[in-house]
Amino acid sequence: MNGLHLIGDLSDCRCDSQRLFDGEGFKGKCIAMVNASGLTVMDATFKQFDNSGFTGTIVLAESHLAIHTWPETNGLTLDVYVCNYSADNSIKAQQLFDAVVDYFQPDEVAKHVIDRGEHMLTEPLNDSIGFYVKASRQIGEWRTKYQKIAIYDTPHYGKIFRLDDYNMTSEREEFVYHENLIHPALTAHSAPKNVLIIGGGDGGSSEEALKHPSVERVTMVEIDEDVIKVAKVHFQAVHHGVFDNPRLRVIVDDGMRFIRETEEKFDLIALDLNDPVGPAAPLYSVDFFRQCREALTPDGALTLHIGSPTADPERVSELAQRLNSVFRIVRPSTMYIPLYGALWALAVCSDQLDPKAFTADEIDARIKARNLQQLQYYNGESHLGVFALPNFVRDLVRA
Repeated sequence: MNGLHLIGDLSDCRCDSQRLFDGEGFKGKCIAMVNASGLTVMDATFKQFDNSGFTGTIVLAESHLAIHTWPETNGLTLDVYVCNYSADNSIKAQQLFDAVVDYFQPDEVAKHVIDRGEHMLTEPLNDSIGFYVKASRQIGEWRTKYQKIAIYDTPHYGKIFRLDDYNMTSEREEFVYHENLIHPALTAHSAPKNVLIIGGGDGGSSEEALKHPSVERVTMVEIDEDVIKVAKVHFQAVHHGVFDNPRLRVIVDDGMRFIRETEEKFDLIALDLNDPVGPAAPLYSVDFFRQCREALTPDGALTLHIGSPTADPERVSELAQRLNSVFRIVRPSTMYIPLYGALWALAVCSDQLDPKAFTADEIDARIKARNLQQLQYYNGESHLGVFALPNFVRDLVRA
């Protein structure tokens, strides 16, 4: 149902303190405020608490107003909601909200404006900052053995793939993450043949790896089969039919177990995973990084994301230190990833391969020689650019 929801926490009220106690007196004034705003009162109930504040509710033809006062803290909470189904009542709701605020004269108002009827996809970056994406509709939601999957259609990014309420990929900007996860390492390698993707069930990283003509096989190890099934149906724009490529081998299994048991050697291992929390945390451990190192060819590389230097610098620093304890060469890179809402850091890790040991012209020559097509981000200059770290990031990842 379309509508406007206004929620406010009013603190340090400068009005006569008796106003926070007098529910019956405010009831009549509040009804007058509703009438003045042009909204319609259907019923009103106010409950006075002994030696304390009051709770009041006014039922509107358009929806409701609710208030609760806290005299002991000199504040109150306010909730005004109006439906906008048959008419736009937003201005009336705002006028009513402001009238109540003026009556209690708070020094501070923490106000939240929620457009009801829209999907607001919020995502925290840490305890105090985050971002949102507006979606026009939810396409589907599924609970798998491991996690919750949801797909939304958005005006800006097209379809978005979310796992446990975190954005994973989208149709229109997936190239930023996938190209930077795959191409800096594979292009620096003289002739990569065997690639392993841990996770990456949307197919985006596998599709990028298979652009390199020397790659004979990509093995995707994804623990959640339902992620692959959903991606095949809904995210053709991300994987571009890679699941039908005979050079792709898909294994539904635990990536940790696969790495522990495999006898294969890989030119690239890409960890295309969730953040290092919960079930994914062991895949960012020193022990797992060592196991990945053992599964690499001598000039092979491990690539992964290590978090946001601006939103979670401690995570970036900790993961960089773990990687530095395992690999001789660790090259962090940074780029802004739109769907993640922040500057983000990835890393290429190896004992021999150094992606910084190339000029832009050399990288462009390899791109041309390999006939790498449909690159929306990656080129010789961007290769050098992502490894050019700001000083504050240098400080975080210093060995």
